Amino acid sequence: MNLGLAVVLVLLVGAIVMFAIGRPRMDVVAIIMIVALPLTGILTVPETLAGFADPNVVLIAALFVVGEGLSRTGVTYRLGDWLARTAGTSATRVIVLLMLCVALLGAVMSSTGVVAIFIPVALSVASRTGISVRQLLMPISFAGLISGMLTLIATTPNLVIDAELRRHGLSGFGFFAPTPFGLVVLALGIGYMLVARRFLGAETIADAGSRTSFGSLIRDYGVDARTHRYRVNAGSPLIGQRLADAELGGGAMVGVLVLERTRLLRKTVRTSDDDTILTEGDVVVVDLEVPSAERRRLRIGELAMTPDFFDSYSRQVGMAEVMIAPDSSARGLSVRAIRFREKHDLVVLGVRHRREAAGPAFPAIRLTTGDTLLVAGGWDSIHRLQAKRQDFIMLDLPAEVKEAAPAANQAPFAVGAVVVMVALMVTGVVPNVIAALIACLLMGVFRCIDMPSAYRSIHWPTILLIVGMLPFALALQRTGGVDLVVDGLLGGLGDANPTILLGGVFVLTAVIGLFVSNTATAVLMGPIAIGIATQLNVSPYPFAMTVALAASAAFMTPVSSPVNTLVVEPGRYSFLDFFKVGAPFTIVVLLVSVFMVPVILPF
Repeated sequence: MNLGLAVVLVLLVGAIVMFAIGRPRMDVVAIIMIVALPLTGILTVPETLAGFADPNVVLIAALFVVGEGLSRTGVTYRLGDWLARTAGTSATRVIVLLMLCVALLGAVMSSTGVVAIFIPVALSVASRTGISVRQLLMPISFAGLISGMLTLIATTPNLVIDAELRRHGLSGFGFFAPTPFGLVVLALGIGYMLVARRFLGAETIADAGSRTSFGSLIRDYGVDARTHRYRVNAGSPLIGQRLADAELGGGAMVGVLVLERTRLLRKTVRTSDDDTILTEGDVVVVDLEVPSAERRRLRIGELAMTPDFFDSYSRQVGMAEVMIAPDSSARGLSVRAIRFREKHDLVVLGVRHRREAAGPAFPAIRLTTGDTLLVAGGWDSIHRLQAKRQDFIMLDLPAEVKEAAPAANQAPFAVGAVVVMVALMVTGVVPNVIAALIACLLMGVFRCIDMPSAYRSIHWPTILLIVGMLPFALALQRTGGVDLVVDGLLGGLGDANPTILLGGVFVLTAVIGLFVSNTATAVLMGPIAIGIATQLNVSPYPFAMTVALAASAAFMTPVSSPVNTLVVEPGRYSFLDFFKVGAPFTIVVLLVSVFMVPVILPF
């Protein structure tokens, strides 16, 4: 072993130890390595920083933005809502649908983000059905990991391995190259979890979220008992009128709480100002019951108000409870007099005066300190009001604030952008990174995402981790470290055939993945896998694919992937829970890899 290799190995071991103990943060460790490697003289500064110019690093950042666009437009939450409605009370159906949704959605966006979205879905389903949440959350984390085996862009390790192949002058993987293996693993994973969930216990865990919800607020303020929903039909005299001028029910001015408007299959839901002009097909939710004779005259039809009606608005319209502050300028004034809509772009749905719901007469009640108002409007308006503490004290926001989709009406465009991206990647018309950037531009053009949200969506620690670890591959190659590992693995397995060596590569990758992130594991194992293939004079693709699959098979510990870490607290899982369920399934993935990879990607 030469001195240069010894230095590189010391740095590598130091990085692995810091990753394992979690101190300092992984992005800080990456920066330390970026600083240290040029000081060794093994790599130059441009070589160490070359990762910042790597197309796959830009691609990964772009995919974070695409995933955020899907989240901001409510595509992901709508899928969760559909699952909650469809699953019913069958534990088997719930698990199957949860895993399918998480895996398929994770194939085109960050699996960590998908799992974060589906955790509250699982908690909600568990609370309604009595199914143990412990039996739902681990299947979600497994599905999130398996999603990385479904497409090339599904997880960072796939892109790292693809980039390593290209650095060796080889063709990269196609968009659907991992799909045959991922589909088999997903099917086996669903079947496995239907059995293995029983080892996680059947006790139920109360939802930790004690926040109020839209439903409870609506009931507390009596809004559900006095609101009605009407559609403006063709020929109605209300068409063309301002909301402020619309009269219903014997000349009473109408108080419109919410306006629904559908155009080109897109539903816009908002709390509207008085200048909004009514058009045919508009649906208004009003704090008033219109007599049947009046409905016929005005040609408006009454629509049903289901118990969860306001919940369906939570992606676009926010709701909150605010209290009159002791020194508020609103004291002694009525709701009508404080002009809440004009000043704060929010509509008052109801008032609790002296701890009692005020009923339909709430606009005329004079407010006193301690009275609370139920307000609704855009989530951005609610957050602005939250900062104005002199007049109003914002009480705890409802649980739906976590599910706000500020661009929900742009959902078709977000889906279209993803379809365009996938089509470009599959056909190879443009490089993958250009396809992803086109999708980002489309998301911006159609207002699925704004620039501040786009920048915030990029997980910069992951970007820095990749950039900081990529130079190690070159350093190990330059100092002979890759050849040393390859020779050791080949020597240890003797004259074994390539299939046995595939198993060895899988095991080595999985073991390293117990201590460091799967991205760092792929960076380290990519050159080794290709080196083994070169020594054996066989195709490198089976070995590269095996590393990619093994890097996603991080099922055995709660710290081997952020996907696992997310479910630990809400599921009250221990390290042993992950090992006893994850270790057998890792062996299943090993067998799938060893037997399927050589068939689809011959040596």
